[in-house]
Order: sequence, then C-alpha cells, then structure tokens
Amino acid sequence: MAKRGENMVKKHQVMQVLPAGAWGIKSSFRSLVALLFAFLVIAAIYLRQSNEQVFQHANGRTHDAISSGGCNLFSGKWVFDNKSYPLYKERQCTFMSDQLACEKFGRKDLNYQFWRWQPHQCDLPRFNATALLERLRNKRLVFVGDSLNRNQWISMICLVDSAIPPAFKSMHNNGSINVFKAKEYNATIEFYWSPLLVESNSDDPVNHRVPDRIVRVEAIEKHARHWTDADILIFNTYLWWRRRQMKVLWGSFESPEDGIYKTVKLPRVYEMALQTWARWLEVHVNRNKTLLFFMSMSPTHEMADKWGGISGENCYGETEPVMKEGYVGDGVSPRMMRAVESVLGELKTRGLNVQMINITQLSDSRKEGHPSIYRKHWETITQQQLSNPKTFSDCIHWCLPGVPDLWNQILYAYILQLNPITE
Repeated sequence: MAKRGENMVKKHQVMQVLPAGAWGIKSSFRSLVALLFAFLVIAAIYLRQSNEQVFQHANGRTHDAISSGGCNLFSGKWVFDNKSYPLYKERQCTFMSDQLACEKFGRKDLNYQFWRWQPHQCDLPRFNATALLERLRNKRLVFVGDSLNRNQWISMICLVDSAIPPAFKSMHNNGSINVFKAKEYNATIEFYWSPLLVESNSDDPVNHRVPDRIVRVEAIEKHARHWTDADILIFNTYLWWRRRQMKVLWGSFESPEDGIYKTVKLPRVYEMALQTWARWLEVHVNRNKTLLFFMSMSPTHEMADKWGGISGENCYGETEPVMKEGYVGDGVSPRMMRAVESVLGELKTRGLNVQMINITQLSDSRKEGHPSIYRKHWETITQQQLSNPKTFSDCIHWCLPGVPDLWNQILYAYILQLNPITE
C-alpha cells in the first residue's frame, strides 16, 4: 500500500513537472495557428472588399456618362420575365452560331432565356432594332477582340435580324474580319478577330491554339488598319491573358529567329499591350466621329464552391442565377481591371473618351447562362469525358438568347444617348 502510494506521488510529480515544457510548446503552437487563421480571414475579407470596390468604382465611372438623372444602369437585379423575354428566338436568328445555340444542341431547361436585368432606380431602354439601324445608317459598327466579343457580336446580329427582310441582309467572312450588312441602311455590324488586340501568334481566326503564346506588345497596325475608319468601335481583351506570364517578341513573326524574346509577368505585359492600343487610338481616331467602348471582363464560372456549390463542380447542371445582390465571384482579375481603368483614365486626361461598359458584376450572377455541354463540339468527345460532363463543359461563353443581349441593350442605350456621330 505504501509502495503504491509512492508510485502515485511519483506519477503526480511527473504530471506536474514533465508537461510544463510540452504545454508551453503546445500553447505557443495553438497561438501561432490562431494568429495564422486570423490573418487568413482578414486577408480574405480585404481581398473581397478590394474586388467589390473595383467593380463598384467601375460601375460608377460607366454610369457618369449615360445618365444625368441619377440612375445607375449597372446597379440592379435579375428578374424572371417570361412574358417579354427573350428578345428573339434562337431558331429564328439567321446567323446563330452553333457554339452558342444551346437549345439546338439539347438543353432542356430554357429559363436562362427569361431573365431581365432591372436597374434599381430606372428601367433599361428596351432594344429597338429599327432605331439602332437608323443610327447606323451609312456607318460601321465594329467589335474587336476575342471570342467573347464575337459572342456579343452574334447577339447584336440576332437582335436586329428580324427587322431586316432576307433579301436586304448578308454575311461575309474574310479571314479575321466578319461583316454583317443591312443593305437598306448601308450599315455594317462587324467582328474583327484580335484576341490580344496587339499582334500575336494567336491571330489566325481558326488555328489559334498554340502551346507557347507570344505577343508583340508594340505592334498593332496589322490589325488596326482594318478598323481605322469605323464609326463605333467596341473593344475587349482579357480571356487570352489569363496566365502568370507571357513571352514578348521584339521583332517580327516573319523572321522570329532575328527577334529578341523576353518573358514578362501579368499584369505588366497586359498593361504594355493596352498602352500600345491607347497610343494608336490617340493618333488615329477621329474624335468628332468615332464612339469608343471597352467591354470589361466577362466572368467565368469554373469553380462551383465560389457560389456555394460543390467543390470540384462548375457551371454544368446549373439552372438558376446567384440571387444574392452584389455577388462577386473570382472568375475575373481585379488587377487587370484596374489596369484597364488606369489606361482609360490616362486617355481621358488627353481628351479621348473610351467608355467602359462594366458587364462584370451583373454577369457574375449568371452561373447558369453558359453553354456547358450544349453546343457543337469541334473535337470528338471521349467515353471518359461523356461519363463526366463537367470535364468538357464551356463555362466561359454564353448561350443565346442570354446574357450578351443585356450587354447590347446597355450598348444600345449609350449609342442612343451619346450619339455624337456625324453623317
């Protein structure tokens, strides 16, 4: 009994003495983990607020020029409206693209066609094809950029298509330039393929998927000569810059072995290209004739956990928008958006106004608006892909009728109100 008591005392002493250092280490470790967790939470909140401020600031800038009545077209919500939407029928659009014709390629839930954007303090002007065509009489409207600008171009053609009899419209493709003509109005609505605006090894409108993307950040004339005399220019460039760095060529693609190559990180290389584009505008644009627009970044929906979905999923199977007002995902880069704003701000101080149309936040809610698997596939889909549809889902482009129709409604409102174009 005495020996057992001694053992109990020794055990108690061990408990008292040995864990002192261990508990100190454990306590320090817990404190470190708590501090690290707190830092990550604060950083996440800061980054999200920073992103929201970028989008809100851009919304404010775009709003200034369009309305003196205090209505911000970019602050609003999506409202389900199957009475007055869609603005056209997919099957009735003569020049619909198979990449965007989701209903044709088997999509059954068509609610994505029935959402109307409702600004908080006013109504968005309803698109009037005849009114737009009158404004475009004897003029060129040109979309310049990547496949998302082509997405918007096709939307615009579908919006005006029904107002033009078959004999009085035509489509002509010539390399990078695609021209829709409304003959009665002598008006053209065009798309020019230039995904990085400046010259690159991705400039071929068909064969542009290359393993190592190269840009000539100071060369734009090869493209720009095709849009010099346009009356309305709508630019975009973002999607093809989504990488950490890019190879820059000082030289020519005709003699690449004589050039100088340097790898430049994002967003610096993006800024360099935008500055080249801005210098060209400043020198060549007729400020008394040409309206200039820059479409902000179209968001992607490739990570479902960002909107409360299942981690590892994407836009495939989505049937409803995100209904939380002011939702900001992470399908775009705030740093690159700030770069655009900076360049446009510099142009404005030099007397050239390029109106940014901030489609980013209002499109961010529309996770269900993408083609996903419901489109023409240019490559054979494997059995393995078929067993897991999310692996070949397009969560970048947009079904038509759909979200890009709103972008064009906003563009239409600008054209009607600003309209400094002379005959």
